[in-house]
Formats: sequence, C-alpha cells, structure tokens
Amino acid sequence: MKKALSILLALLLLLPALPALGDEEPPYVYEKLEDKTSYDSDTLTYSIETGMLSGTKVYLTRIWMAEPGRQIVKKTAQYHKHLATAEGLAAKVPSAAIVINGSGYVSGAYPWIPENYPGESKDYHYTPLGSLVVTDGEVIRNLEGVPYYGLTLEADGLHLYVDADNEEVLSHSPTQTWSFYVECPLIRDGESILDRENWPFALRKAIRTIIAKLDEHSYVILTVTSVHGLPLTVCTDFLLGEFQPEWAYNLDGGPSSALLRRKQGKKKPALIYGAGQKIVDIMAFIELPEE
Repeated sequence: MKKALSILLALLLLLPALPALGDEEPPYVYEKLEDKTSYDSDTLTYSIETGMLSGTKVYLTRIWMAEPGRQIVKKTAQYHKHLATAEGLAAKVPSAAIVINGSGYVSGAYPWIPENYPGESKDYHYTPLGSLVVTDGEVIRNLEGVPYYGLTLEADGLHLYVDADNEEVLSHSPTQTWSFYVECPLIRDGESILDRENWPFALRKAIRTIIAKLDEHSYVILTVTSVHGLPLTVCTDFLLGEFQPEWAYNLDGGPSSALLRRKQGKKKPALIYGAGQKIVDIMAFIELPEE
C-alpha cells in the first residue's frame, strides 16, 4: 500500500511539468533584436528594426506618410527589354527614404505564366506578372477576360485587388500597379485569405518581401532574410497577430528581395538587405513633393 501511495505521489509531482491537454504551439514567436535606423520629417517617418521571427532574422519597416498617393513611386526596368538591380532603379529616385522590390516577372530564368494568359512565355519576357500593368498612368497591358490580382496606387494610396475585373480597376484611375502570383494576397479586410491547403508555396520556406496597410497613412513592410526564410503561413499569422492590417500582399521574394533606406541628411538610399539580383520594378517612398 505504501509503495502504491509513493508511486501516486511521484506521478502527481510530475503533473505540473506535463503539457496541459489541448495546448498548441504558438503560430509564431517574435523577438525584437535592435532598432536599426529611423527617419523623421513633417511628411514622412520610418523606423526599421531587426528581429527573430520563428528563428529567422527579419527586418520590420514601419512607414507613415502624409499623402501616400503622392509619396509612393514606381520605377521600372525597360519594358520587354531587360531587367535592372534594385539599386540601379533606386538611383532614379535619389530622394527616396525607403525602397523595396516590387512585382514578380517573367524571363528565361523564370518563364512561368498563368494558363489564362494569351500567347507564350516569351511574349512576356522582362515584364511584370499581372493581367493589368499601369506605369505612370499609362496602361501598358490589359488582358481581356483575365482578372487582376495585385496592388494599385491611386489618389489616396495603395489598394489591394483580388479577382477583380480590369475595367473596374481602371475606373479608379490607378497611376501604378504591382503584381505577382494570383495567390499572393495574404490578408483582406483584416482576415487571412491565404490558401493554406492548396498552394504548396504557402508552406515553403523562402525569403520574402511583404507589405501591409495599417491605415490611410501607415504601412508596414516585412523583409524575411536568410537562406531558408519562412513560410507565408507564419508571416501572415505574425502580421495579423501584431498589426491587424487592413490587407497584406506578398511581393516578389527570394533573390529578388531588396530593402534600401536613405538616412537623414544623406543624398541617396543605400542597400540594407538584398542579393543584387536584377528585377522588373521597385516601390519607393518619398517625402511629399512641393507643389
């Protein structure tokens, strides 16, 4: 009897160390490392911090702009001719405070195009993905009957479109577009729309550039680094858990990822992260231009 009681007591002592039934691992773990740099003016502020997100180093860039519709700029490589590095494209916007890589693209190395695109892959070489391409207000591509998935720049800032009719998008007078795979919208109306079940890329670890809208003036950019990177499931859960954004969109990633910043008082942006691969376009954030 005493032996049985001793065994029971020993088991009771072990119970606090055992996981409770139903406990699950958190969808992500984030630890801030340091404040990297910041910038402050009357019309634009940014801060960049480094952190470890589920074991992978990331850069977290917060941006506030007075009038985003006038302070976000796109620069592109020569359409259908060649690609350019993010640093080369950023040189066209020396006043940019922050620069990131933009659209996914088609090339000999990355020949994939959606099945509903007319023509062949070579017809799209050195151009961005997306059924609609608008640059500086000029409509360069408009594929009839192919819905648009991606970002636009409009009078009040960036907008996310998912399975949208191109004519409906154009009715809002976008001046710029950025696009990638149709599955790249991650969050819409504050909720995840990531296809976690049927899109293998959602679970694949990769380097990422993700932009999310917080409110009419504020955006956050998640730059995922390292050889292995993170799955989009972790990135989406992190953005929802920490920021509750209106929407989030996965821009081109992998070796195309780039993050540049201009320090206060400096004349041009410099690279913080990136492999120097040539890309098709960038997204730049500038101070409010003078009238």
